[in-house]
Amino acid sequence: MFDNVCKFLAENYSEDFAQWLLGYKVTLTELKPTELSLQPIRADSLILLQSENLVLHLEFQTDTDETMAFRMIDYRLRVYRRYPQKQMKQVVIYLRKTASELAQQNNFRLEKTYHEFDVIRLWEQPPELFMTQLGLLPLAVLSSGENPKMVLTQIAQTIKQESDTTTKNNLLAISSILAGLVLNETTIKQILRSDIMKESVIYQEILREGEIKGQLEGKLEVALNLLRNEMTIEQVVMLTGLPQDTIEELAQTLTKD
Repeated sequence: MFDNVCKFLAENYSEDFAQWLLGYKVTLTELKPTELSLQPIRADSLILLQSENLVLHLEFQTDTDETMAFRMIDYRLRVYRRYPQKQMKQVVIYLRKTASELAQQNNFRLEKTYHEFDVIRLWEQPPELFMTQLGLLPLAVLSSGENPKMVLTQIAQTIKQESDTTTKNNLLAISSILAGLVLNETTIKQILRSDIMKESVIYQEILREGEIKGQLEGKLEVALNLLRNEMTIEQVVMLTGLPQDTIEELAQTLTKD
């Protein structure tokens, strides 16, 4: 969920993110991981934006990850292989406050190999930093403000002044989702109207993904039951519509059990 909303913000308000992270506004377009020829390590959390001379690589994280430093150097080299002439700005943005030392890590070391990247811990950033750019507003609730409820109220007031209904609904929905990291559901509903948020594109997308995930989990459960009843892999594939390699993996798990 958090990956989805952060991707939406970065891709739809790329100039606001450029102003924040680069210090100047520049038009950025999406760079798909598949364009780097190798399969991404974790495409779900990866955001690559590019201009003519630069690639902006963002990783939004709710929790720390021991592989983060390696992932950053790995993508730097992949981009260099594909676009050796382009500069690259890499930023890991931590959403949820943590005392983990991994949230401080900004480099990768391996013998004589050394690579640095930027790290931003949102809870250390002043809320004012996000309040002047429409695309950054939802992040303000995760900032260093002592009263996140008051910050969310200010966010809501600013967003509701937006004349475009679609933009307003999307930003309210994203603000609600991110606020869930620091506020309880009751408080969020007191500030943000859920009926408006449910009309947003990003909210509908999250619902669709949940439905798809639920359907897949249901099919997997059916497949397991069919395998337990000694149906062949081919029969299970035909009845469930799942890929054969998926059914083979399920069959292996039953064998191990």
